[in-house]
Amino acid sequence: MGICYSSSRSKSSDGLWDGKNETKLKKNSYSGDFSSFLSKLSGGVGGEEKGLHHIPGRLLGNGATSLACLYTQQGKKGTNQDAMIVWENFCSRSDTIFCGVFDGHGPYGHMVARKVRDTLPFLLCSEWEVKSGGDQHNTSENRNTNGGSHLDDILDDDLIEAMEAESNEKFPEVHLPLKRSMLKAFRAMDKELKLHPTIDCFCSGSTAVSLMMQGQDIIVANVGDSRAVLATKDKDNYLMAVQLTVDLKPNLPREAARIHKYKGRVFALQDEPEVARVWLPNSDSPGLAMARAFGDFCLKDFGLISVPDVYYHRVIDRDKFIVLATDGVWDVLSNKEAVDIVASAPSRATAARALVDCATRAWRLKYPTSKTDDCAVVCLFLDRLPAPDAVVTATQHDLTKPPEVEMKTIITDGNLESADSNTVSASHIAVLEHSGTTKDASEIVPVDESIEEQLADKGLGHSTRSLAECLSTSQDEEWSALEGVTRVNSLLSLPRFLSSDRRSASRRKWL
Repeated sequence: MGICYSSSRSKSSDGLWDGKNETKLKKNSYSGDFSSFLSKLSGGVGGEEKGLHHIPGRLLGNGATSLACLYTQQGKKGTNQDAMIVWENFCSRSDTIFCGVFDGHGPYGHMVARKVRDTLPFLLCSEWEVKSGGDQHNTSENRNTNGGSHLDDILDDDLIEAMEAESNEKFPEVHLPLKRSMLKAFRAMDKELKLHPTIDCFCSGSTAVSLMMQGQDIIVANVGDSRAVLATKDKDNYLMAVQLTVDLKPNLPREAARIHKYKGRVFALQDEPEVARVWLPNSDSPGLAMARAFGDFCLKDFGLISVPDVYYHRVIDRDKFIVLATDGVWDVLSNKEAVDIVASAPSRATAARALVDCATRAWRLKYPTSKTDDCAVVCLFLDRLPAPDAVVTATQHDLTKPPEVEMKTIITDGNLESADSNTVSASHIAVLEHSGTTKDASEIVPVDESIEEQLADKGLGHSTRSLAECLSTSQDEEWSALEGVTRVNSLLSLPRFLSSDRRSASRRKWL
């Protein structure tokens, strides 16, 4: 089914990360006057990117460092609306790293995703800095005095406290201050989007799954249907996938109950019964396929929220890496398949690209009549190896060589074998069976077309097109969807509003 467009308070705490990770926050050139620095970035997307390029340790494009790699690829739906970030030495702390992926949707989804990518880390850092410095008022509260209403603050605080009460039993008490800072940073981010002078977020928005790691402690915050997955070894030394977040979709009982409470509607269309969507009370729009998101202010009065689910994980020796990815990956690959692909990549620097390449090919095989979605992946490695500190960019040979050379595989009955007879995971391709073992492979070699009958017998794909045909397709080949056929659009249609009504609805809380 195609897209149908219509016309047109804060709780005090003594500090964060108490105990062994207590590190004095160092000041760099912008941290002395953080609000002034943020104000310089508020003039528009172009100005932000120009200023943010000067920040050391911050990587936004395809590339890798000794600790992480990231890669994004545009799908066939138009502009790439996915964004990502890896920021080492976050908040000038040498043992801290921030990672995130952001999936935009709607007419200006790409701008929203990039705005969240650029601003959310600073808001979080600001909350951390303010708490560490003992200031009385945080950044979000200062912003509220300029444009927010007291009623909004009360409602937001009540919602945050209610959601905190549900999960604090499982959250270590020592890290609760950081959790509150994450909640406040997400709230401030959404309010900043609402007041942004150049980005129209009324019918556009973005998901966000962000991770902050200091030492062995990891905090993950999630809004929307992007996902974080941990790769760890079990007692028998087999690689397992552990999902760290929950996909916040409208069909979850607690999400649907909240949306119904605020008069929003949740239902799936007849020709895609597996995709629940959020609709306005009296209009069959916009049909948002997630229950939480930044932006999308046309639905914020009807149950859509930007409050994240926040999770804690303590890294142990068996933990290997964490994968953050947008739904373009998870729609076609399982958690286990994804971690096996990353573990078996030729090198750490190419792991994120290997996962995106496999997801792209899986789209072609499983949904040949659908447009491939945008994909963005961040891989954070937990068992750190000695490596140079220099950032590896996507211009280097191992990130730019053709995927046919980089991702070559041989398939035997349920397992993949490399040219040098090393066994690697069967989950390199989305439609393969689960493999029992995962080992390092230096190279992957082309698929034999003889496996077509095996795949057909197992019913692992929705298409008669063979895996070999998909893998042999040139990256430059245009893969067009059938006319009028798409799959799981995040935003189905735009609500019908007059421009004057739209401006009023978008900003009525702030006047």
